[in-house]
Amino acid sequence: MPAAGPARPAGQAPPPRPQPSAAHDVLCVNAPGMASSGPDGQLRGQGMHGFFRHGVRTLARMELRLGGMEPLPLQGTLTSAAAARFVGSVRVPGDLDPDPALTVERLRHADGAETVTVRNTGARPARLPLEIALGTDLGLLTDIAAGRRSADLPGQVQSSGLRWVGQGRAATVSARPSPHAVLAGAGVLRWDLEIQPGARWSVELRAELETPSTSRPPTGRGPGVPLPWSEPEVRADDRRAARLVSRALDSLGGLLLADADRPTDLYTASGAPWRFGLTAADALWAARMTLPLGTRLAAGTLRAVARRQHQAAPPAAAPAPAAAPRPTDAAPGDGPSAPEGTGAAGPLPGSGTGPAGGPNPSGGEAGPAAQTMDGVIPGPLRHGGPELPASCTATEATLLFVTVLAEAWRWGMPRAEVAELLPAAERALGALRSALVEGPEGPVGFVADFGRPAEERAARPGSARCEVQAQAHRAALQGADLLDAFDRPGGAQWRSWAAELRERFREQFWIDDLSGGRPAAALLAPDRPVPAVASTLVHLFDLGLAAEGELHEGLLDREQTRLLAQRLVTPELDCGWGLRTLSAKSPRFNPLGHRSGAVRVQETALAVSGLVDAGFEREAEILLEGLLEASAHFEGRLPEMYAGEQKVADCPPVPHPAACRPAGVSAAAAVHLVLSLAGVRPDVPSGRVATRPASTAPLGALELTGLRVAGEPFSVRVSRIGVAVVEEAPSFLQLAAG
Repeated sequence: MPAAGPARPAGQAPPPRPQPSAAHDVLCVNAPGMASSGPDGQLRGQGMHGFFRHGVRTLARMELRLGGMEPLPLQGTLTSAAAARFVGSVRVPGDLDPDPALTVERLRHADGAETVTVRNTGARPARLPLEIALGTDLGLLTDIAAGRRSADLPGQVQSSGLRWVGQGRAATVSARPSPHAVLAGAGVLRWDLEIQPGARWSVELRAELETPSTSRPPTGRGPGVPLPWSEPEVRADDRRAARLVSRALDSLGGLLLADADRPTDLYTASGAPWRFGLTAADALWAARMTLPLGTRLAAGTLRAVARRQHQAAPPAAAPAPAAAPRPTDAAPGDGPSAPEGTGAAGPLPGSGTGPAGGPNPSGGEAGPAAQTMDGVIPGPLRHGGPELPASCTATEATLLFVTVLAEAWRWGMPRAEVAELLPAAERALGALRSALVEGPEGPVGFVADFGRPAEERAARPGSARCEVQAQAHRAALQGADLLDAFDRPGGAQWRSWAAELRERFREQFWIDDLSGGRPAAALLAPDRPVPAVASTLVHLFDLGLAAEGELHEGLLDREQTRLLAQRLVTPELDCGWGLRTLSAKSPRFNPLGHRSGAVRVQETALAVSGLVDAGFEREAEILLEGLLEASAHFEGRLPEMYAGEQKVADCPPVPHPAACRPAGVSAAAAVHLVLSLAGVRPDVPSGRVATRPASTAPLGALELTGLRVAGEPFSVRVSRIGVAVVEEAPSFLQLAAG
């Protein structure tokens, strides 16, 4: 527990919390490294500026001066997710020519490398010093993201640069060629340049973190490890689609992480700069939305998450009770993230451990606390907006684990790999059963937050969120599919439970109003619905892949689905760039509130695909156009979220200062947005694949090559009248049209 500070006089407001902003920074990402600066390329130690590695700022300042002057910034832009280029100009003293004689180019990579090139295009030799001022605090990303900045550490001269030591860490910056002078006190490297007309001079700088030999931080995608997805080729009449998919996959590649001892099990970090580590729910969403490009990312993510799942030991072992999941990350606006890997970890599940997975699972008891948390996948708390309390993403992650495993199996994940992970899915289903509200003061029969032990839930029943019921319903049905296919008990009981949940939901969650009605955002208790209109309602359209290329039944009936579909595209929720997280009619609406009005890319993308699947293609096309137009303003790299201000001609969408960019979920959602329009629905275990594209062909003619079904190439072409033709598919699959 931290020591208490000096007492504050009664009535005095606490000091303002620092508010670092990265909304307009140029951010390079190549996990576990990243680099951030303003568009001029100078690292000034402000906010999130610097090179980072393994959650530590290896270098905070890198300020370049040529002849005592900072270059005039001309351009600063990403060339890929991992690299950026900055160009500036410098006038030679005494030069009367209006055109700048010297240009300075900086090529930066997220791994910590930077090349500075000075070109002389003038008519005279340029003789002037190049100075690069360096410094660092070796601060943790978690502290810096919260706005805390320590003083720079004193530098030490090393053979070709500088070294800093402090806080149990050390970092170096080396230069080639070596500087002519090193001023350790000022942290300056200096070269005395003489560049002839038409010539250039370059120096390569590298910032490196010295990690203790005992630590094993997560790694990025190592040499020789292929990308965990195929690289598709997208051709469409609407050219924005191809650019969106290409840049989204580039962003996802920069976020790839692996546990140090499992370098081939890749998963995506939640996002940069704020949540540059594993958040299970976000990683599972990214894996699910990229399934048309292969199952390797899903397999790696599922295994990584399963290693962190709470697991009650067999009775013979009887260890200390497992702790409840604790926040290891935070959403934008909720504070900084912890370094990846801080969640509870357990052994990879083996057969025969954990509950049987039915609605009343049985298994060994190793203490009541361990049993109540058994099967829960740890996740951080996230702000729920002004209408609801904070929620724990453990709920979403635990339910999503079952869905991702079931859908990866349908897409052709090898049966042996599915069987290895099935005990973890059974434990997740057991956690679902434990989370049902039974107390008389709560929403009886619905699913509450997994992040609290059963005793606490019984004493203080929480809210039953609309989206959680949809996710639980889908997990129950898809879990039943897995249990039946692998000859495990419990499938029939889960289907019966899902049917009962549908009946309860349609009766208790539906709110009648003058527009015909809508679902409640949550239920606090019987007859106590939360009437907020929020974008989380789109999860009711996400039904989940079933057998024979069909979708599972949803919680809403057909008329309720129609009413919700129509409501999504009204100005109340659709701002023209996508869906607001909270209705503009709410007195608590805030266009920059990440749960009170901002546009979250993931939810709008889910709405588009879900509306197409439900047959409401006109509404889907409206939301699709909003996201595509927003993507053009963000250069094809959609951030996690942006302001939900009403769209106005000639005014681009406003960036959100706390949005991750790239963010794993929004990048994967951009891929899903385009690929889902082809309507490819495989069922590899039954040897079938169906294609049910959007009949309105909102992108015009669409051709997708390089997809993967059962690990083999799959290509489909959709005409301008919405007719799909499969041009390449595994020979053992039977094709079925929609």
